[in-house]
Order: sequence, then C-alpha cells, then structure tokens
Amino acid sequence: MQHPLIIALDFKNLQEVQAFLSPFKGRELFVKVGMELFYKEGPEIIKYLKNEGYQIFLDLKLHDIPNTVKMGMRSLASLGVDLVNVHAAGGRVMMEAALEGLEAGSISGKRPRLIAVTQLTSTSDVMLKSELLIQQSLQETVKSYAVLAQKSGLDGVVCSVLEVPMLREVCGDNFLTVTPGIRLADDAKNDQTRIATPAEARNAGSSMIVVGRSVTSAENPVQKYEEMKKQWDGATV
Repeated sequence: MQHPLIIALDFKNLQEVQAFLSPFKGRELFVKVGMELFYKEGPEIIKYLKNEGYQIFLDLKLHDIPNTVKMGMRSLASLGVDLVNVHAAGGRVMMEAALEGLEAGSISGKRPRLIAVTQLTSTSDVMLKSELLIQQSLQETVKSYAVLAQKSGLDGVVCSVLEVPMLREVCGDNFLTVTPGIRLADDAKNDQTRIATPAEARNAGSSMIVVGRSVTSAENPVQKYEEMKKQWDGATV
C-alpha cells in the first residue's frame, strides 16, 4: 500500500485537479474523490486518476435502501477504485448489501475495501441531541456504529482521531480507522470541529488520514504534503 496519507481532491472539475496534481508528477499518491468532483466529472475522473497511477478513495457515503446501495456499489466496484464508503446509519442489512454489490462488481477478483461513516467530523454532541434527536453521547453512537459495521463484514470506519483509541478497544487493531479533519497546528479549522495533527492521528492509532484544504489550498502544496508525511512518519507510536 502507498503512504496512508490521502489527499482530498475537493475541486470543481478535472482541470483544477490536473493543475493541482501537476507538481506531484511521478509521486505515488492516495487521493480522495468526493461528491462535488464525481458528480461533475463522473467515471472519467476515476479513469484519469487510475491512468496516472494513483490509489483512489471514492467518498460518496452511500445511504439508501439495501438493494439500491447494492446495485450502486456493484457499479462503483467496476471502476477499479481502492476504497469506498457508506453511512453506518443505514443499518446492518444495507451494509451487508453494499458488500455483496462490491464483491459482485469487482474487477480482477479484488474488491475495494469498504468502510462506514460513523459521524461526520462536523457533528457535535449538541447537534446530535438537538437536531438528530440521538440522546446517546457522540462517543457511544460512534462506538455502536463501528461495532455494527464490523459485524456487517466491513473493513473499517471513517471516524475522528479522538475516537480511534476507543474503537481499537472494541474493534481490534486490524479494523481500519480512516480519520479526516487532519490539520497542522497552525492551520485553520474551517467547518470541522473534531480535528488533529498527523502526529496526533498516528499516535492515537489511526490507520489512514485524510488531508484536504491544508494541502490543496497551500501556497506550496508539495511542501505542505511532505511536511504532513514527515509528521506522520516521525510520530512516536
């Protein structure tokens, strides 16, 4: 596997992606394609990134009735991406259906790894209770969703760095914990509330980290990326 630092390609179109990636030419990267970019460019953006040799996390957070998610995942698997996700809130039957769809649509007998979103990094305890009407704490909700995802056969979850130690206790060391909300100490928080540095993520036990605006909006993206890699690699674990 390439370096477990995933760059979120949160751009409007292919041209912006190409301009951003140009200075990274020749490097092995793991990149994330989210809703904005995929809905604009469709499967062509995946083909382009695969031709460039990048590993791809297709971050569409599927959440629908089980059969719809199954068929959707079957289509996504045929694109040859490396990592995809669903919302754990869709329940066990939906997550199992997603896995079935991936296995049915996979090319060369290798299915993408499947992870579940527990709670978004923009979610707070107040929001959980007052807006989503979930009375359990944020941590208890994340733990419950992660255990359910593991029982459904998924490879891991998307979660906050703050929740990784807890999930290691209940789900073990082989369960993937992919953690967004990664910033350097002097970077802006933007719209995420549960954030951490690369070193903090590694020390907490994160399997992989997702970095976005800290790199994509940097004056020198390559330098910022290397700084984040250095922090991750130099963390005491």
